[in-house]
Amino acid sequence: MIWHPYTIQLDSDPPLKIVSAKGEFLYDENGKEYIDAISSWWVSIHGHNHPKLVEAVKKQLDSLDHVLLAGFTHPPALELAHELLEFTDWNFRKVVYSDNGSTALEIMLKIALQYFRNQGREKKKVFINFSYSYHGDTIGAMSVGGDSVFNRVFQSLLFQTKNFPSPACHDCPVSKSPHSCAEDCLDELEAYLSAHSEEVVGVVMEPLIAGAGGMLFHKPSVLTRLREITERHDVLLLLDEVFTGFGRTGANFAYQKAGIRPDMVALAKGLTAGILPLAVTLVREEIYKEFLSSEPLKAFYHGHTMTGYPPGCASALASLRIYKEENRLADVKQLESYLEEGWSKLRAEFPDKIKNTRVLGSVGVGELFTGKAQPGYVNPFAREFRRICQEKGVILRPLGNVIYITPPYNISKSSLDKVFQAILEGLTAYKIQD
Repeated sequence: MIWHPYTIQLDSDPPLKIVSAKGEFLYDENGKEYIDAISSWWVSIHGHNHPKLVEAVKKQLDSLDHVLLAGFTHPPALELAHELLEFTDWNFRKVVYSDNGSTALEIMLKIALQYFRNQGREKKKVFINFSYSYHGDTIGAMSVGGDSVFNRVFQSLLFQTKNFPSPACHDCPVSKSPHSCAEDCLDELEAYLSAHSEEVVGVVMEPLIAGAGGMLFHKPSVLTRLREITERHDVLLLLDEVFTGFGRTGANFAYQKAGIRPDMVALAKGLTAGILPLAVTLVREEIYKEFLSSEPLKAFYHGHTMTGYPPGCASALASLRIYKEENRLADVKQLESYLEEGWSKLRAEFPDKIKNTRVLGSVGVGELFTGKAQPGYVNPFAREFRRICQEKGVILRPLGNVIYITPPYNISKSSLDKVFQAILEGLTAYKIQD
């Protein structure tokens, strides 16, 4: 009956039927317990069914279920907008609501393009993106994603972008060491902007970690230099923090580690900690001012039926309070230490199988050698490894030959030890294709 996402429809494993969840645990229909080591696609930052989140949604439903946001407003949307703008140190002045990361990204692209159109600068219509990037599965989001299995079949539908190599420090595109380079990976991009800035709207980037493209890390100084370049050439910096926002990298937002202020940022996932769908796009005052007009064609004509959904806003408010009250950044700092220790031991155990490991905040990654097998998302290792871990009561979904752990921030040390034990057993069974 259900057409499951990212699933080969013939010869795929039957879906695991989950009936309840608590903390870092999921429970199937037979009562078996599983550790959710990927926080259900990176959303459950407080663990599942946090009582304060559940109560916030129930309380909201007692008063207001939904009202459209065109011509109306409501207390949860107003309060959440204020809290988010304050939480980002008032670097932004407007909040645009939507319901998932892809739509938040689409909104960012559309506002950016119209920002220049409203100024009469219609030559600006090109977006710059990076290889291996992923921003979602809608048309605009796929257009600014790197060429991959996610968007390749839809190329005829996508708008053209200017693509540059991903600045992945562990696999530097210009063969430099992370400790000795001067962000040389951006030289080509800067040269392009020097010649074509009048055509470019903005640079779209996942800051510090390119997630679904393979958990590719770059150092904060890359982002710092990119901000300098875009400002110098009058090009917008558009950041996709759907994955990295709300503490994932060890800072509230990844861009803060670089000490910069982007022009817009898209947020989702950890925004509501997975209890309800909600997303936002945060916009700087300078951009919003170009829409302050009585001319109908300068208005931003974009919206969704469930924009600013009151229970979603209530859950986001509760999540943000939990994040502060329970000091999730301290949890992430401790988790980072545990992840570094666990991956270090595994790399020492399997030097012939693990190509490299990398850890940032609550994200721990082990990239495997593949031999003659194709690396990347379609590598056959992922399916068998996922099955082994599931049998051991651990939920992991490798990106091909890239194993990653992104658990709830407050996962227990004993649960994390079980995750690493499952990975050890999975790697023991792994055979590199000669």
